[in-house]
Amino acid sequence: MLEKDIEKILVTNEEIVAISKRLGKQITEDYRDKNPVIIGLLKGCLPFMAELIKHIDIYCQIELMGVQSYHGGTESSGNVKITKDLDVSIENRHVLIAEDIVDTGKTINVVKNLLKYRGALSVEVVTLLDKPSGRTEDFTPKYIGTTIPKEFVVGFGLDYDEFYRNLPYIGVLKPEVYNN
Repeated sequence: MLEKDIEKILVTNEEIVAISKRLGKQITEDYRDKNPVIIGLLKGCLPFMAELIKHIDIYCQIELMGVQSYHGGTESSGNVKITKDLDVSIENRHVLIAEDIVDTGKTINVVKNLLKYRGALSVEVVTLLDKPSGRTEDFTPKYIGTTIPKEFVVGFGLDYDEFYRNLPYIGVLKPEVYNN
């Protein structure tokens, strides 16, 4: 049913699993003996974070933080709102933010600066998708799954108006769906 709204598949489920394995191996090497807190940014992070952590073989904690910047549209509003805060202190901890996509850089910069302000020893970002052509702020994630062109994508956690998150792949949404 949802597939009828997809123009093309950009990243298959098999590619997402392979990306997660590669990133998980690198994170395991880089964070050995650091016991990081991996913070997923809700809601889009959930499928990617669930796949990623299966491939991280170190002691780590998982936390979730609710952050909104799209507010139902197809572009970041630039107005970042925290809808769910962390349940633990990250003071003197290494933090890895798990993101579904880094687009404008605005949201991730706000969250990264907040976590540094709260006393994190280090704050890095792992993202399934990087869309540097959408940047309005200078930012480069440390761990990048794959780089995508400036297209509006949904699936595997990414949504349009809270729909399509349950697709098992990343697809380009047909413009007629959101241009009505």
